[in-house]
Amino acid sequence: MAQIFDRSSNALARMSLVLTGVLVIALGVTLDQLQRSPWVTRQGQRADQPVPFSHKHHVQGLGLQCQYCHTSVEKSSYAGIPPTKTCMNCHSQIWTNANLLEPVRQSWANGSSITWTRVHDLPDYAYFNHEIHVNKGLGCSSCHGRVDQMPLMYAQNTLQMEWCLNCHRNPAKNLRPTSEIYNMAWEGPTSDTPVWCGVSGAKEGMPTAQAVSCTQTDPAKGNPQVASLGPAGGQLMNAALLLGQTSPGPQTGDSSQSPNSGGVTSGATPQVGVTMPLNYTKFTDQMALGHFLEKQYHIRNPYELSSCEVCHR
Repeated sequence: MAQIFDRSSNALARMSLVLTGVLVIALGVTLDQLQRSPWVTRQGQRADQPVPFSHKHHVQGLGLQCQYCHTSVEKSSYAGIPPTKTCMNCHSQIWTNANLLEPVRQSWANGSSITWTRVHDLPDYAYFNHEIHVNKGLGCSSCHGRVDQMPLMYAQNTLQMEWCLNCHRNPAKNLRPTSEIYNMAWEGPTSDTPVWCGVSGAKEGMPTAQAVSCTQTDPAKGNPQVASLGPAGGQLMNAALLLGQTSPGPQTGDSSQSPNSGGVTSGATPQVGVTMPLNYTKFTDQMALGHFLEKQYHIRNPYELSSCEVCHR
């Protein structure tokens, strides 16, 4: 039987297989990079808004706290979008005739909501809880970037699952004292700007972060400021414990005295007792501080997050 294909056909067949493999790999790499690109994630893009609200002007210029507008960030899964009334608290007195604020005045007059375009918008199947992250030492800028430097809001990070996992695999790099949660300029301790942290007794019903008190003032040279979220009463108690001035009494109805009761009998309001100074640890780099806070805040590692329902609903 006569030979149909020339010997050179073997080389062409091998070359076609190689080219096919190269094309498949190139297509895979292209699609991988595409789904990470701002064209898909909208990272860095300024969305069109009904009102060009400037976080830079309100936060950096006027000094407004995050919680003034995002009132539920510490106690709810969502940070909350401020109602028109929050805007009108100021703009009923200033810039009352500004054309840029006409949608705000119309919303206030007819009771309709302003239709904002969400910048940080997760898929419906992804669940993110602001409360647990804020109360576990994650600052606003860790996820949202330097909002105080954004004239128009944009997403600094991709918010993709890969980005979330990178933080959960090593949360120490982002943890900070609770007093610095809303500090956009926080960069962690250094040898020039160290941080001292001490641990007091944990309190039932309060976030674990409340047991940690951190300061950027050397405790040996002055009274440190307490790092605390929560009610004013909790802050005062933390401050008192920090300064070694009070000791809480027993909370039960037993008439006996506890060794740690500071000499306060049952049923009495906690009063001044024995001193309880904290032992402070000095930190000069972020990773050392982060690993310390990770232990004190009881941050779960990836192996303890065994249920997918933690993030996916």
